[in-house]
Amino acid sequence: MHARNLLDFFHQTYPLRTCKYKIDSDTILRGKIRPCLEFHIGKCKGCCVGAVSMQEYNGWIEEIVSILKGDTGEIIRSYEARMKQAAAELNFEEAQVYKDRIETLQKHYAKSVITAAKDSEADVFSLVFDGADAFGNFLRLRGGSVVQSLNLGFKMQIEEEQAAVLSEFIAEIESKFGDLSKELIVPFMPDVELPGIKYTVPQKGDKLTLLELSNKNAKEYHFNTLKQREHTDPDAYNHSVLEELAKALGMKVLPEHIECFDNSNIQGTNPVASCVVFRGGRPSKKDYRKFKIKTVIGANDYASMKEVVNRRYSRMLAENPDDLPQLIVIDGGKGQLGFAWEALCELGINDKLTVVGLAKRLEEVIRVGDPYPLFIDRNSAALKLLQQVRDEAHRFGITFHRSLRSKAAIKSALSEIKGVGKQTEERLLMHYGSVARIAAANPEDLANFVGPKLAARILTELNNDREDI
Repeated sequence: MHARNLLDFFHQTYPLRTCKYKIDSDTILRGKIRPCLEFHIGKCKGCCVGAVSMQEYNGWIEEIVSILKGDTGEIIRSYEARMKQAAAELNFEEAQVYKDRIETLQKHYAKSVITAAKDSEADVFSLVFDGADAFGNFLRLRGGSVVQSLNLGFKMQIEEEQAAVLSEFIAEIESKFGDLSKELIVPFMPDVELPGIKYTVPQKGDKLTLLELSNKNAKEYHFNTLKQREHTDPDAYNHSVLEELAKALGMKVLPEHIECFDNSNIQGTNPVASCVVFRGGRPSKKDYRKFKIKTVIGANDYASMKEVVNRRYSRMLAENPDDLPQLIVIDGGKGQLGFAWEALCELGINDKLTVVGLAKRLEEVIRVGDPYPLFIDRNSAALKLLQQVRDEAHRFGITFHRSLRSKAAIKSALSEIKGVGKQTEERLLMHYGSVARIAAANPEDLANFVGPKLAARILTELNNDREDI
């Protein structure tokens, strides 16, 4: 037997009947039921004709229940004894059958063995809280293996304590699975004591490992639930993400209005900056702004950041002071954040909002006055929102920078040629569509626009410097 999984193992090891006949001793003695095809091909032992005793059949059921509970130790020892007996009797085919059964059970449960003590028995509970929602994970440990796992969600009542939610979770598991283990591993003490039950809040060792595993499952359940809400109820999803972000940054208000700044000055040319705006967790593209750096000479990211932040919010204070963002994100580290903070202080609004920097290398959040960066869980929706805001500001800034570089390239390629004025440049671009097409134009055709001498000069200069266009 080569069982591919536990279900195959059950089908091949325990030939249970699939019919729904009422079978008793009278039915068997009177021969009221004829054995079906399942009996003839060996998939059923033939309860209907008395080919298997009730004691043996009930023994199969008990073994299946034990395996599902994870209590496989006694069954494996029984198989080992039968395997050795069959081998001693030179019945190697039967011995191989028991060997395959042992390997199947060991392989299936080896994936869930996480404690050194093979006789460990406990129930593990963990909870993750998100506003009025709680996300719980339950693990059942038997024989050192996790044999059951379940995720449940709870809606917390107003001012309900976390201890009360944990008690509710424990009661729900008891109603679903029956008697609890004598030891419950929990993250904190519930508000209800149960007779004969010991609560353990582990600080180290295997029990802490179990609790951390359960907590990881609860966090994943929380994340997956939020992802489902993203499609089924996007407004509720965005609200929960903003709540998570506010909690991570220690904000007292939700960051309904977020603005992010990014500088772009590739190779020191055309220094520009961008500002993107998110409202309710979504991009508000009509509010995006782009800036040409005016007061800073050369590539100075720090001074450029201070200039654009000052320009952005001095204008906002003059035109619409009630629309200040709750959160400002600076694409960069301590330097850019420090100069942005100076600008906000000079404007007198530094205490009216939260400003952070997001360093790309380690995705660490930099806060003003805090020497240590804040690391938000990489899988959290809060960090993913910050990354989305930062990446959008970078994309918008790069697009603006490229457009300025393209215009500058056209201007330097045509307007710097002797004899080409502004009107001639516009006529040529309107007719040919691009500098590359002008460079590849037919000399006679180009001469019809600008004359033969200027046409020859244009073609010579453009084709000599074509790699620079």
